[in-house]
Amino acid sequence: MRALLAFFLGASMKSTAFVVPKSSIHGVATSSKNAKNVATSAPHQNNGRRRIPFPSTSTQCDNNYPIVSSLAASSSSTTSASETKAKAPYRYDNYDKPIVLIGSSSSPEANEIERLALSLSGALVGNNSKRLASTLDNLQRSQGAGLLNEDDDTDKNVAGIALSAVGLDDEGPFMLDAGLIGELIRKKTLSLTSGVITLDFNHAAFQTDDEGMKVDLTRAMSSLAKQLYEDEGLLAVYVNIKPDGDDNAVSEEAKMVEKEVMIPFSDYEICIKNEGMGDMGDDTAAAASSWADVEWELNRIAARALLPPSAVGATGNANSADLMMGLNTFFVSLTFPKVEDATPYIEQMCQDVDSMEYRVDLLDAAKEYSKGESSSDEGSDDPRFDILYQQQRLRALCRPHSQRAPGLPFAGTTIIDDALPIVYTVRTANQAGTWPDDEEGIKKMFDLLELGLRSATEVLDVESAWDPQLTDKLLHQSQSRYTSLILGSHHVVGTQVSMDDAVNLYLQCGIQGRAHGTKVVLSILSNENNDDALAYEASLAAARLQDPELPNISLILGEIGSYSRILNPRFTPVTHECLPSVAAPGQLTAAEIMAGKL
Repeated sequence: MRALLAFFLGASMKSTAFVVPKSSIHGVATSSKNAKNVATSAPHQNNGRRRIPFPSTSTQCDNNYPIVSSLAASSSSTTSASETKAKAPYRYDNYDKPIVLIGSSSSPEANEIERLALSLSGALVGNNSKRLASTLDNLQRSQGAGLLNEDDDTDKNVAGIALSAVGLDDEGPFMLDAGLIGELIRKKTLSLTSGVITLDFNHAAFQTDDEGMKVDLTRAMSSLAKQLYEDEGLLAVYVNIKPDGDDNAVSEEAKMVEKEVMIPFSDYEICIKNEGMGDMGDDTAAAASSWADVEWELNRIAARALLPPSAVGATGNANSADLMMGLNTFFVSLTFPKVEDATPYIEQMCQDVDSMEYRVDLLDAAKEYSKGESSSDEGSDDPRFDILYQQQRLRALCRPHSQRAPGLPFAGTTIIDDALPIVYTVRTANQAGTWPDDEEGIKKMFDLLELGLRSATEVLDVESAWDPQLTDKLLHQSQSRYTSLILGSHHVVGTQVSMDDAVNLYLQCGIQGRAHGTKVVLSILSNENNDDALAYEASLAAARLQDPELPNISLILGEIGSYSRILNPRFTPVTHECLPSVAAPGQLTAAEIMAGKL
């Protein structure tokens, strides 16, 4: 059995012979005047297709040697997340292939992944039931007919289409074949608007006591995930589901599958706790609202992923730094150890600012991540998950109150106008923050910055002073696969630099032509010679040397530098009257800055 387990993932990445083209469209949601949305599970016809030879009595699993051992044994033969991304140069603008959702639902009954697939599928066509019904009809008339349930009724109001990679029928489990999917994509039978593919590692087919069958199923699903991501170039989102509660502790097997499969073979990530379980007691309205926030977040991620890339210096498009960091724009820095602590202030803050700065280094979860500790007392043993989840909560809290959010085009069908942009920042101790800046700390900082890309953050603050190789690796990923704007930054703390040095810092923050904007924060020792204008004047001098010219943010630290915040023309960090304290000495409110400009 140990030999079988060692084969579990490593060999499966080299061969697909065991993957069976046994396929269907699961979860075609329909609605009528007299019925709620329902998800139908299609019957599956053999049509000469081969089935996976799942082990049963012929191969017994050693219960003392769990599945995780096979993943660990195969780690040397699998591809890391960064190595995988480095191989794949494609982006997702002009993308017309199915989106993949990969993860593990909390239970087959909760079925979060299929439900999200149905919701996203409908949203991608503007929730146009007739168009979805036409898609089903076209599939029935094509080589994709074998994918459909013969009982699917295209006369009903179809709400979404989810294509499950794994199925379970009277003959047992089967797996959808990557080759078949690729053929249907190339023939345009499957496209962005023809359904969402799901890879659910807690599908009903996994609910068995046969450990050998679980190993084979996981092996087949892992191989399929790799093929769809690397060979077919499909946009994949990891649906990271970790419900609260002691009964929902994440197993070592699940952690290894996440590390070796779900993260490497996806670009984006969305986090769910109890939202999909409807576990809100008697408050059904709160449960519905909570799940709606998750559906909205997935739509936002897809919308960001499908944006055209932002060229450095570009203007006039929905993803340009000139728009996001425009004249007289402001962002407020959150300094709370937990996002929920900001709840009483969010509504008022959203009225005056254009973005929120998510200061990861100030979070309790980030401190636990830095030390390698868990936050089990908060219902989770995964600080990485908590960092992503709290960013989503910030968006959900801001969403009802967003007044100045730019329009975000979504698949050519609608505009998302309530997504207040987030500046994702991990500020190091050397640069007026709290994140450890030793060698190990900087390495983890870059891991967290990659997490920011996976969250589809609008602006990623990248300090320009650190390891060139780690910086190059991060920006290569950003340029090749993501649409986040890069804000190159540098803070000088406790010493005053010359004008020439200040200008060079702006050029350094351009990060060799790959940053979309720059932010330089300086210190001055006195203001006898109007030195509080040093950063602003250096930004003007640097602009004459930049090609193309970038949005430059220029600030002076401390009370002595308050006037620099009035001089700064764009994307100024501010505090707010409602907050109990300022994020940094010398910060002004947006109202105070505008009054100062007048």
